[in-house]
Amino acid sequence: MQSNAEQALSAFFDYLRGEKRVAEHTLCGYRRDLLRLQKFCEKTGVETWQDMQNSDIRQYIGFRHKQDIGSKTIQRELAAMRSFYRYLQKKQLVDHDPAQSICAPKAAKKLPKILDVDQMAGILDANPDSLLEIRDLAMFELFYSSGLRLTELVMLDIGDISMSDGYLLVRYGKGSKQRQVPVGKKAIEAVNKWMALRPEASSTALFVARNGVRLGQRSVQLRLERWCIKHNVLEHVHPHMLRHSFASHVLESSHDIRAVQELLGHSNISTTQIYTHLDFQHLANIYDQAHPRAKKKNS
Repeated sequence: MQSNAEQALSAFFDYLRGEKRVAEHTLCGYRRDLLRLQKFCEKTGVETWQDMQNSDIRQYIGFRHKQDIGSKTIQRELAAMRSFYRYLQKKQLVDHDPAQSICAPKAAKKLPKILDVDQMAGILDANPDSLLEIRDLAMFELFYSSGLRLTELVMLDIGDISMSDGYLLVRYGKGSKQRQVPVGKKAIEAVNKWMALRPEASSTALFVARNGVRLGQRSVQLRLERWCIKHNVLEHVHPHMLRHSFASHVLESSHDIRAVQELLGHSNISTTQIYTHLDFQHLANIYDQAHPRAKKKNS
C-alpha cells in the first residue's frame, strides 16, 4: 500500500492509545487485525484505504473463512475495520466505510462457565499464608464482589476505591466507559488487609508486584490458577469466570437484569441476557432430576 495509507494506520493506533485510552490488550487486537487486513490489501492490489470497496471486504472475509477462522474472530475483525473507517471519515481521509454493511456468519452462543456459591466459598474462604497471597485474595474478592473484568482490575489505582463508602470507580471500562460499582464487606476487609501490608511503591496501582510495579494481566491469571490448585479446586478457573459467577448469582437472587447490566458495564442488554439462559439451565437441571416423568433411566 502507499505510504500515506500506512501513516493513517499508525495515526489511528496513536489515536486509540492517546485520545481513546483503550486498554493495551484491545490496542494489540486492533493492531493485529488491521495489519492483517493491510497485508491482504497489498496482495490484492488495493493501494489506499479510499480504494477499498465492499467487494474487497467480502473477499477478505471469504479468505478468512476458508482458513477456518471462527465467526467471533471475524466479527471482531469487522469491528476493528469499522472503528478504523470511522476514524478515517472523521479525518476526511475517506468518504465511505466498505465494511459497514458486511455481516460475519453468526456464531452459536456458548453459555459461560460459572462456579456455584459453594465453589466460590471454597476459593474465597481459604486462608492466605504470605504477603502475595493476601494481595491475591483481595483481587479475587474484588472480581467476585464487583463483577470486574481482568483489565479493569489491573488498572485500578488506590484512589479508585472508597473503603468507607463501599464502592469503587472503574475508570477504564470497555469502550472507555466509566462506572461506579459497590464493593462488598468481605472484599473491603480483604483489600484493607492488603493495603496495610502493601510495599512502598512509586506506582499508584492498587495491586503491585513484589518490586512495586503494577501487576499485569497474565500474572493475575497465573496467581488464580496457582491459588485454585493449592486449595484443591478441580475446576479450571480463570478471572472472567469469577465475573460470570458474580453476574449469575446476583441475577438469580434479584431477577433484576437491568441492575446486573449496569453493574457489569454492558452497553447492550442483549449481552447481559445470556445470564438469564444460565438461570434457566439451572432450573432445567433441577427439573430433570426431580420430576418423576422427566428423570432419565440409568443405562
